[in-house]
Amino acid sequence: MAAREGLQFEGNIESDSASLWPVVSDLLAGGHEIHCLRDLTRGGLATALNEIAESARVSIEIEEQAIHVCEEVRGACEILGLDPLYVACEGRLIVMVPADQADSVVQTMQAGQCRGSTIIGKVGNASSGRVTLSSTIGTSRILDMLSGEQLPRIC
Repeated sequence: MAAREGLQFEGNIESDSASLWPVVSDLLAGGHEIHCLRDLTRGGLATALNEIAESARVSIEIEEQAIHVCEEVRGACEILGLDPLYVACEGRLIVMVPADQADSVVQTMQAGQCRGSTIIGKVGNASSGRVTLSSTIGTSRILDMLSGEQLPRIC
């Protein structure tokens, strides 16, 4: 999108495209009780979480400060009018496991290709199918499903 508009960004924005099989293989070999694996290719993190919450009839609460978005990507998204939570990430995935296995799963992922892995939230008992984000400034907002294609703001 930046190339189409003739924009160049300073810094080092690298592709996140990668095979997810090595980390999935490590998780399966580790005997973890995996409830759900989901790549973030279409619609990014927010869309993937919404699809899971809706189909499983659960609520999901995530912490903004736990989600790693590098500053170069955050800046490019700002200029292009995009929300990084809805941007496709072709080499990233979310893994849902019982809370008592979360730390072990993160360690397995960090030992492989997913060095930046972390716990970003939790699944709740509410059958709302709603995803909420606790922001870095202490507020909470609903993350809706992405409707249509994510296009930059025109304002």
